Amino acid sequence: MSFIEYGDMIKEGDTAIVFLGHESMFPVKVQHGGKTQTKYGVIRHSTDLIGKQYGSKVTCSKGGWVYILHPTPELWTLNLRHRTQILYSTDISLITMMLELKPGSIVCESGTGSGSLSHAIIRTIAPTGHLYTVEFHQQRAEKAIEEFEEHRVGHLVTVKTQDVCKNGFGVTNVADAVFLDIPSPWEAIGHAKLALKHEGGRICSFSPCIEQVQRTCLALEEHGFTEISTSEILLRVYNVRTISLPMPDLGKTAKDNSNTGVDGGNLSNEDASYPSLQQGTIQFKSGVPLREMVGHTGYLTFATKSLF
Repeated sequence: MSFIEYGDMIKEGDTAIVFLGHESMFPVKVQHGGKTQTKYGVIRHSTDLIGKQYGSKVTCSKGGWVYILHPTPELWTLNLRHRTQILYSTDISLITMMLELKPGSIVCESGTGSGSLSHAIIRTIAPTGHLYTVEFHQQRAEKAIEEFEEHRVGHLVTVKTQDVCKNGFGVTNVADAVFLDIPSPWEAIGHAKLALKHEGGRICSFSPCIEQVQRTCLALEEHGFTEISTSEILLRVYNVRTISLPMPDLGKTAKDNSNTGVDGGNLSNEDASYPSLQQGTIQFKSGVPLREMVGHTGYLTFATKSLF
């Protein structure tokens, strides 16, 4: 599912993703009479985009082509403008699972930042849930509100501009889950507890430093939270390729050694079905991790509000 109110067809006012390749894509706001320049030429919104189906291949003015994709939260995370450091899909997937989010959930978040996690939460809790997100920086909050409205999810989110450590989330005993991404999360644990429902709920705090985690865990214990745990997600990508090696010489006779390749007459019926064996080679798949990988991003601390 993409932004909640988006249909299958591209309409004026939509934010669409122009996909040139996995390493080259960008968002564009669709407008009548609008034009978008790419390395393959110009895309004319009125004739090339509006009325076409998402996922369509669009031919540019120079003859090259691009795909026009739904702005899913995952694609938006890769294409949004960074007003702050953001969370990526690797951490977001664990957060939404461990907070037990589902359609209809009420979630409190601080801070909003660039809205990467916010869009993923909204997609998960739609159509009957609601997100209360707090951002202390006025301009970032205003930009987040603007983007939520452009993406037609404004009715599912309330943005507040205040210091969550001093003033809380502005709601009491309504939230199923709370997420904190602030420099001193231990100062907001009390407000998070007030925001969670009487029946309990889950909390997650994202912190880049282990010292922040230690202070947050102490605060969670002081406020009666249970099932406290901290995780770190490291994404390890493997390069999978096919490798061909010559057949090993396992002590063949001089006569066999004088032959070129493998004597097909000596192959079993099973071996004869593999051309690579008949040609004197063995092929197999090999998976090797890349020499460089994305390292530490942050620690995710989870806990449950006690019912007592």
